[in-house]
Amino acid sequence: MTTPTIELKPSANPRSDAEREAILAGPGYGRYFTDHMVTVKWTRGRGWHDAELVPYAPLTIDPANKTLHYSQTIFEGFKAYRLPDGTVATFRPGANAERFQASARRMAMPELPTELFLAACDALVQQDRAWVPGSAEAALYLRPFMIATEVGLGVRPADEFLFIVIASPVGAYFPGGVKPVSVWISEDYVRAAKGGTGAAKTGGNYAASLVAQAEAAEHGCDQVVWLDAAEHRWVEEMGAMNMYFVYGDRVVTPELTGSMLPGITRDSLLTIARDLGLTAEEGRISTEDWRRDAENGTLTEVFACGTAAVITPVGTVKSRGAGWTHGTGEPGEVTMRLRKALLDLQTGRAEDAHGWLHRHG
Repeated sequence: MTTPTIELKPSANPRSDAEREAILAGPGYGRYFTDHMVTVKWTRGRGWHDAELVPYAPLTIDPANKTLHYSQTIFEGFKAYRLPDGTVATFRPGANAERFQASARRMAMPELPTELFLAACDALVQQDRAWVPGSAEAALYLRPFMIATEVGLGVRPADEFLFIVIASPVGAYFPGGVKPVSVWISEDYVRAAKGGTGAAKTGGNYAASLVAQAEAAEHGCDQVVWLDAAEHRWVEEMGAMNMYFVYGDRVVTPELTGSMLPGITRDSLLTIARDLGLTAEEGRISTEDWRRDAENGTLTEVFACGTAAVITPVGTVKSRGAGWTHGTGEPGEVTMRLRKALLDLQTGRAEDAHGWLHRHG
């Protein structure tokens, strides 16, 4: 089947320069959206078709839509940055396209070809490039997602799907400077188990996490830390982010076991850490290891990483009957060095030695 060409049907009434600039002055995170979106349909037997860039607008969904009942839905997220020379680039969108395909396979959904994924995102960025902020650490966040659109209550993979890309301008995650977060180790809930959907970026994983996040808040913590489902002792993720543990000049991230999301920021930091002369490894960290090494000083820093915040330092840890602090509780030197190196690369202030920037002109 041939890959469809995206037909451009831009809005006749986009927001004015003044309206857009007022939003960009304080966009927050995921509160405002650009003037357009890209949609592509998929039908069994026909494949991908009707690819269009159209004005951003609500969807009309039948009450018996299969996504509403059986959660066949996946999504991705990455950012477009305005570079020092005024051009725009996205960071490793090809990796997002590949992870989107992996999520689709796990959720019994059609795989979107990489070239169509990139073409849809390129079309939206090009059309709404004026929405890409120019201030430090601000960006245009792209959210590609796919939902089932078939109507019916039979429990089976749907025969019709809709792929959509929308975009939202976002400000700096830490507008007042990077601040460490406090975390609660969840011993009552698990995010995912081997053989489940943990490695897929699907909405149900996030819905299942909300009760544990609320529990963390009840204990005065900003985020929840997930443990493995089998033994409840091996560290996996923090909220929706991957984690890193710093032992002097050695950084360790929990290895992928099939129950964790393979983060693109996580993968990028393994390479960047080695570029900076650090030893970067994947391994297993137990809660006992975490507490002991923090208390004896061999574990010097802990941070989480993901698209939204890039890198978030972890200052204090709480669990049932225990609690500890990393160092002084302030952001560590290695954490901030890695954060700066990654942001400099994403925003075009450092050499793109790995070819990770996808430029839009």
